[in-house]
Amino acid sequence: MPVDGERTWPDATEWTGKIYSEGWRTAEGGTSPVIEPATGEPLAQVGVASPADVERAGARAARAAPQWAAAAASERVDVLTRAGHALREHSEVVREWIVRESGGVPAKGDYEITAGLDQLQHAIGLASQPQGEVLAPRVPGGTSLAWRVPLGVVGVITPWNAPLLFAMRALAPALALGNAVLLKPDPLTPVSGGVLVAELFREAGLPEGVLHVLPGDAATGRAVAADRHVAMVSFTGSTAVGCEVARIAGEGLKRVSLELGGKNSIVVLEDADVEAAAAAGAMSSFGYQGQACVAAGRHVVHADVVEAYTEALVRRAQALPVGDPRIEGMALGPVISERQAARIERIVNESVAVGARVLTGGSREGLFYPPTVLDRVDRSMPAFHEEIFGPVAPVVPFRGEDEAVEIANDTAYGLTAAVHSRSVPRATALAQRLRTGMVHINDVSAKDAANAPFGGMGISGNASRLGGTASLEQFTQWRWMTAPGLL
Repeated sequence: MPVDGERTWPDATEWTGKIYSEGWRTAEGGTSPVIEPATGEPLAQVGVASPADVERAGARAARAAPQWAAAAASERVDVLTRAGHALREHSEVVREWIVRESGGVPAKGDYEITAGLDQLQHAIGLASQPQGEVLAPRVPGGTSLAWRVPLGVVGVITPWNAPLLFAMRALAPALALGNAVLLKPDPLTPVSGGVLVAELFREAGLPEGVLHVLPGDAATGRAVAADRHVAMVSFTGSTAVGCEVARIAGEGLKRVSLELGGKNSIVVLEDADVEAAAAAGAMSSFGYQGQACVAAGRHVVHADVVEAYTEALVRRAQALPVGDPRIEGMALGPVISERQAARIERIVNESVAVGARVLTGGSREGLFYPPTVLDRVDRSMPAFHEEIFGPVAPVVPFRGEDEAVEIANDTAYGLTAAVHSRSVPRATALAQRLRTGMVHINDVSAKDAANAPFGGMGISGNASRLGGTASLEQFTQWRWMTAPGLL
């Protein structure tokens, strides 16, 4: 972050107003300001990649990909290891950019750095995994082999809510497995989700042409998805945009990995530890202002404990200070934009107009929206059906387990859930009835791990997964070879 005209890492004199494609280059699409949501002040200028910029970057990546794929696994491991060292070395700068650019508190920045390091470490392990199989030949004495090969060029399109983490989650395994990458960060967080990533891998010695960072708007994203050199698109973001990405990529028969939205439930049974459940519920709905696909969008609570649970949730909400995330002690910063703040406001106001009740919060100051708890929420309300993507906790009571399952499954989404009960077997039995790609017992809904297959059902994705051995499947394809004798 430049301070008083000084040069700091990353050197702004190199990257301001530019894109990264075999070095920092002037963008044909012009430049775009980076605005701090907490203050409205400009932080930087980045380049905007035009469709022509994307096409040139794709051609460069296609030229670089074969040599990178042919490199020894140990060489790719060394690059990713050095990228991890660079991330640790520059962690204070990275944290500051995440705080100022995305509006998250410092703890959110620390989480992204730690999780990003985990993604790099897991990707390093992927590079040394068995890459193939010896098959039984159909001809006696013959040879039949199948092994995984890189796809070539992978397009990675990331959102603003966890820009560093989501970049690392896709590009680290893609690079480890021998692919080149076109990275398109969100226009709201192009530095922490793009510029810093380019500089980390440049410092790590990644060969030129293997990684291209192409900030821009929707036109840039469409160009990445459509580019003839791109064999796969990994997209994280809204369901509406994910559908468009899938359509564009599908026209080129590209592989598509979509990690989309969620309307996630925390189910609290009558035998739950109410205080512990409320703590998990507060973290799930209010952490990073609720701006996460894995945030809790419904608190489905047994009628016998709903009053105690709601009181505990309100108490925790009221204890969370809201303000500039650079000020010590702030628990919540601003939401990312006026558009997002207006969306949260609309959903709450429309729900209140048809009978929901605000128990705390419910009105904003600019982009600062306080932790909000709604009760008397039913299935007719926007707060029940729509993904809010803000610090709002709608509470919905139930009487029996069948009703709880019905409420939680009453959504086209199917990303994650949590179930709370003092009986783990009981909670597990209920969890298995939920139509979600992930579920957590006596915990938050918002969990992530580099070695776990992350993804959802329904309109939360296209049944693809990132993380664990799922990344091996996503970023490679099979090749089969036979020979009449032993090779």
